[in-house]
Formats: sequence, structure tokens, C-alpha cells
Amino acid sequence: MRQITTSEMLDLTSLLSMETVSLADAKAVRELVQDTELKNLLDSFIQISEGKIKSMQQFINENNIIKGVH
Repeated sequence: MRQITTSEMLDLTSLLSMETVSLADAKAVRELVQDTELKNLLDSFIQISEGKIKSMQQFINENNIIKGVH
């Protein structure tokens, strides 16, 4: 189990929260976009964002850092 500081724990939860909100916004906006190129960019952003979230969740779970963070 990794030991992280309180500051690092706050940073991690903040990053996870920001990434989750950003992903939700991108998914909502994507439905309104008509331009194919912009829609493709949003699709790429969504895919990358989902990967980041999964990586952070995996790190949290594997290291028993924060219970109940989604």
C-alpha cells in the first residue's frame, strides 16, 4: 500500500472530480454538436478522459487510498 500525504489525497480527489465533471460536460455538448470534425474531437476527448478516470480509480483501489471514491 502506498502512503500519500493529505495534500496529495486532496489533489487526487480534486483531479478526479474535475475530470468527471469535464467528461459529463463533453458528453452533453457532443449531443448538440453538428460539425463532424468537432464531434470527432469530442469523441477523442471523451475516450481519453474516461481512460484517465479509470487509471485514477485503479490507483485508488489498488492502493486502498480512499474508500468510496468513484
